[in-house]
Amino acid sequence: MDPAYELSKKEGKVGTPERPLSDLGLLSYRGYWTRVLLDLLKKHKGNISIKELSDMTAIKAEDILTTLQSLELIQYRKGQHVICADPKVLDRHLKAAGPGGLEVDVSKLIWTPYKEQSYEL
Repeated sequence: MDPAYELSKKEGKVGTPERPLSDLGLLSYRGYWTRVLLDLLKKHKGNISIKELSDMTAIKAEDILTTLQSLELIQYRKGQHVICADPKVLDRHLKAAGPGGLEVDVSKLIWTPYKEQSYEL
């Protein structure tokens, strides 16, 4: 999963798995999203929006929202979703999530996104 999201970042697009996801597929992706988001929230200082998380991770905003809701890290206040990320809670969730899979060394990722060219006749 990590290689696909790293390619999406290079392309400047948000990635998402093909839908509908099987139960096992959702479980696998939710585990990946959980680890990525918790790591990022743990390192980040200050407020961060779901859009910013999406821009940083290339994970679809809807997937971020449902993942954070499943971890009970989202509250709805004054018409907005607010991320509530207490460091102790993040640590507990990270421990429960277990180790992730292999990570991509992005410095070794050499790829140029396809750009469609228009030809005038």
